Amino acid sequence: MRFVVQRVKEASVTVDGAVVGKIGKGYLVLIGIKDDDTEATADRMLQKMINLRIFEDENGKTNLSLEQVGGGLLLISQFTLYADARKGNRPSFIRAGKPDMAEPLYEYMIRKAKETVPVVERGIFGADMKVSLLNDGPFTLYLDSEELFGN
Repeated sequence: MRFVVQRVKEASVTVDGAVVGKIGKGYLVLIGIKDDDTEATADRMLQKMINLRIFEDENGKTNLSLEQVGGGLLLISQFTLYADARKGNRPSFIRAGKPDMAEPLYEYMIRKAKETVPVVERGIFGADMKVSLLNDGPFTLYLDSEELFGN
């Protein structure tokens, strides 16, 4: 599982001209799921991401968590995080999770995040989404379950 976590001042996602998710201060998170990811992987990744201390404190140090600043989450599924461009110029997405397993896992992550984060917004799985953000910093992190946890 892969997350691209962007600290934002605001972010939104639009589908067919309608805003379907919008947050103020918080994280815009692009989520890539691979076929062997599980709810246990999702739990570990969510916990790691939610507990990151990447907001500035009163001294300008990145020391505060999402909870401490009252931030929200905008969670967007993005299978292209598993693109493999090593051969040729057209990326392969063979490692990306198939929709019949990836969509339920994405929905699971949204439900789990809502247990601890008061504001959780989302995109629409498989839709043509237009994502807008005002990146704060810019501050962007890449989290990979294989690198973090070995799975």
